[in-house]
Amino acid sequence: MATYTDREAFIPYRRADLVELCLADGQLLSDQAQKFREFCNILAAYYHFEFHQVLEHLKENFAPFNPDADTKSITELSAADLTAKESRLVKTFETVLKRANFNPLSQTDLEQAFETAALVELRTQVDFDDFDQMIFYHRGDVFTTTTMKKFFRKVEVEIDIFERVALLLKFKDQAYFEAKKAKLDKLNFTPGKTYIYLYKNIPRHDLEVLFPNVEVSMTWKDRLLLIVPALGAGIGVIFKALPQIILIVGVILFFTLGPQAADDVGADEENVRNFMPVLAALLTLVIALGGFAVKQYSSYKTKQIKFLKEMTDTLFFRNLSSNASVFHALIDSAEEEETKEIILVYYHLLTSPHPLTQAQLDDKIERWMDDKFGTKIDFDIEGPLQNLEQIQGPLPETDQVVPLLHRDEAGTLHLQPLDESKSIIDWVWDNLFQFNGVEVELEPAESV
Repeated sequence: MATYTDREAFIPYRRADLVELCLADGQLLSDQAQKFREFCNILAAYYHFEFHQVLEHLKENFAPFNPDADTKSITELSAADLTAKESRLVKTFETVLKRANFNPLSQTDLEQAFETAALVELRTQVDFDDFDQMIFYHRGDVFTTTTMKKFFRKVEVEIDIFERVALLLKFKDQAYFEAKKAKLDKLNFTPGKTYIYLYKNIPRHDLEVLFPNVEVSMTWKDRLLLIVPALGAGIGVIFKALPQIILIVGVILFFTLGPQAADDVGADEENVRNFMPVLAALLTLVIALGGFAVKQYSSYKTKQIKFLKEMTDTLFFRNLSSNASVFHALIDSAEEEETKEIILVYYHLLTSPHPLTQAQLDDKIERWMDDKFGTKIDFDIEGPLQNLEQIQGPLPETDQVVPLLHRDEAGTLHLQPLDESKSIIDWVWDNLFQFNGVEVELEPAESV
């Protein structure tokens, strides 16, 4: 069983397509093909039901923290209740992400990404102390080529892209931000609430723009582009206004130190005694410098608005869902991944001419995906095996409960035949609800 650092467990095919790929492999007889399809259909229905319960659990625990809530609460929750719901929400959310084959990114990893030059040229800062909870997961770590401007020319650069990013942020309460002297009406979020996002195709070096509390400012390069021209133009203005400046200095010296001091700086005594030229010189200087300052400030604000628009467009067009709607997307993805993994395990055990161990099966599936479709994955073998072991039901015409799969003492995997597997999963589906007050008692199978 190989270990990879450059592969993911995600299976990049739809469940329905994966079933067709298995059937097109030609290893099943014609009568087996239809039975296999039927088994996969009822298996998918079973996991759809299972994950629906997980969805309801997420919605129930998210309700007190939902910033988009449009319903009224019928109970007032205590601080202990809120803490318990927050804990259950975070735990379940992370479980769903893992079952959807997402991978975690720690705060340390995020901070390292923030320190690297971003594709979107912004100077950004995220204060992680603002959060009570922060969960960041991604899926689909790929490299792509894009064109960007560098030193007044276009160049092609390779960037690291996360095809999917899931983010949960629980902000601290209002008292924290008041103590921080933050302007509450200027915040892009509500203190004490939880925000959940799902994005697509986000560059690794632009991850900070996904955080609602990100502070944006100009990069040093853009500041220099403003400062250098400002200095050049400012020097020009000073030289142009130098006669007026000398005249103003002369007025000050004339009335403080006398006519001789004014002559020393080159100010004409006649002009100094004439108030109107002095006033004109002062107004000229104020207007010139003031106009230049307004021009530079307007230029900065225009550039800042341009950057903010670029960031807004990036988030708008790459946002897949927000808050409660994220649950539906992730539950669907987890349901698909879990079912696809079981289908692959079941198919390869069913068609194998000899029994396989866990390691052999794992290598067989990864090799099959690579050889047949050129798709390299790091298959998660343990999860689907446990699921098949946990699905139990009676064999036809007997009360003996058996799992779909069991392991012997040597670690070899044994699968129920296709007909028996269909019967077991069909029985499980039929008995999901027992509302008639009669509990079904079955005799457990003896361990092999």
